[in-house]
Amino acid sequence: MVCTGNICRSPMAEIVLRDMVQKAGLGHRVSVTSAGTGEWHVGEQADPRTIDALADRGYDASMHRAKQFDSSSFDELDLIIALDRTHERAIRSWASSDSDRSKIRLLTSFDTSPGRQLDVPDPYYADPATFASVLTTIEQACAALFAQLEPAFRAPQTSTHA
Repeated sequence: MVCTGNICRSPMAEIVLRDMVQKAGLGHRVSVTSAGTGEWHVGEQADPRTIDALADRGYDASMHRAKQFDSSSFDELDLIIALDRTHERAIRSWASSDSDRSKIRLLTSFDTSPGRQLDVPDPYYADPATFASVLTTIEQACAALFAQLEPAFRAPQTSTHA
């Protein structure tokens, strides 16, 4: 999950999707993380309004620390989710191959409900109610993402023996 500073939207998406994965008993198969396109907040906790919005819905963001997306991560990540089209463009510009670019998706692209937004709005300069609204958008999009990916997560793991 990638947004601008890794203190608002992407931590929300990381925590929401991780919660879905854990509740489905798939934590041993799926790892969820987040980062920002910029370095401004590296090492900081999530924005207090993010923490509060998540806590109001039963999520714990206390352990989150912001980090910056590292283009060397393409090799270890199967899917890179951008929270808006600006992030998507930035990440695509850092990709060094078609294979890397194929891993990048917009979070809202998984949500096919009528009236969905293309970008998850940035709540940083807004009030706590906007953070709650953004969290609702993220929960809906993460639910759609998880619904599409869960069958692959549940597929039997294959192993190769030499």
